[in-house]
Amino acid sequence: MTLHHYLVISIVLFTLGIFAVLTRRNAISILMGVELILNSCNLNFVAFSRFVTPPNDISGQMIALFVIVLAAAEAAVFLAIILAIYREFRTISPDETDTLKG
Repeated sequence: MTLHHYLVISIVLFTLGIFAVLTRRNAISILMGVELILNSCNLNFVAFSRFVTPPNDISGQMIALFVIVLAAAEAAVFLAIILAIYREFRTISPDETDTLKG
C-alpha cells in the first residue's frame, strides 16, 4: 500500500464524518461524526510519518496518540453535557434545546 491509498481512505472517513455532522439530528450521531473526522486526521498523521519522515521518527504516531487522548476527553465532556441537557429538557435533540437558563 502506498501513501495514496491511505489518503483516499482518510478522505472517505473525513467526508463521512462531515456528512454525519451536517445531517444528523441526534447529538450522539454528531459526536460519532466528529470522531470519524478525528480518526481521518490520525490516519493522515501516521501515514505521513510512515512515508515521508525518516525511518526512526515517530512524531506522527505521537501526534496521533495525543489526538486520541484529546478525543477521549472530548467525548467524556460531551457526554456529561448531554446528560445535563437530558435532565433539563428530557431530550437530546439539538433542535429542541435552543434555550439555556443561568
